Amino acid sequence: MKHALVTGGAGFIGSHLVDRLLQEGWKVTTIDNFEPFYDPKIKRDNVRQQLKHPNFRLLELDIRDAAGLEDALTDQYDVIVHLAAKAGVRPSIQDPIAYQETNVRGTQNLLELAKKLGVKQFVFASSSSVYGVNPNVPWNEDDHVLLPISPYASTKVSGELLGHVYSHLYGIRFIGLRFFTVYGPRQRPDLAIHKFFKKVLKGEAIDVFGDGSTRRDYTFIDDIVAGIRGAMAYQDTDYAIFNLGNNETVTLSDLIQKIGEIAGQEVKINRLPDQPGDVPQTWANVQLANQKLQFSPQVSIDDGLRSFHDWLTRTPV
Repeated sequence: MKHALVTGGAGFIGSHLVDRLLQEGWKVTTIDNFEPFYDPKIKRDNVRQQLKHPNFRLLELDIRDAAGLEDALTDQYDVIVHLAAKAGVRPSIQDPIAYQETNVRGTQNLLELAKKLGVKQFVFASSSSVYGVNPNVPWNEDDHVLLPISPYASTKVSGELLGHVYSHLYGIRFIGLRFFTVYGPRQRPDLAIHKFFKKVLKGEAIDVFGDGSTRRDYTFIDDIVAGIRGAMAYQDTDYAIFNLGNNETVTLSDLIQKIGEIAGQEVKINRLPDQPGDVPQTWANVQLANQKLQFSPQVSIDDGLRSFHDWLTRTPV
């Protein structure tokens, strides 16, 4: 039985990955510190059913605590999937030191653990935000001129570079996955699609920063999990970076219109100035992930939004 260590496994993306791994017959150890960035009850709900599974183990640990990680994590793991991080572009501007501590030092702690335990496969959750304000769209992994414009984005660049160091020095296969605006059931309540649907369904105005012309490559959670699974099996090189996106870009105005139509509600908008740290557009070229990870996004934005709406109205949180 293969054994995966998943950091941040009680969160949105992590809990979906753990569900799939358990279904596929993996043994899974999840670590999460249940940080109150949003209501920890949401993450505890994510793992409630998993806790009943005989091949699942949950440890409440903080990735900043190197000694605690070393004491608690003594098994043999086939792969580490490192999803834990302080999330969010805008909050990182308010508290950049905390983001550095968790996202950079925490990642190094996990790489040190991989070195000590002899774990040879390490999958890292990076972000489309590393590209920053890059007009050359769609964005390609071989564009080495990264121009991050938020502390959060800079920590993800640092994580990728740390991975290269450990891959070069210690033979750890490091696969960095640049996620593009992941959404779907269990999405964090602070993210746009979740907030917008809740406001619209209540008949409340939604805050829109800017004129609605910003564009995002929205990627459904099932497609992201498929990409992670491909990375867990990847063997071609000891270091690789892949975009995981939908290869399609949607304006904020169009997204809001679609949400209103699916919710069957009129959308009220509270127009606000642009926010610092937000990039004007994201757009993934996923050709490399398609070739090397067999990654092929299947869920359109319309189908994905309908799936999210169905989940939200069934399970209000």
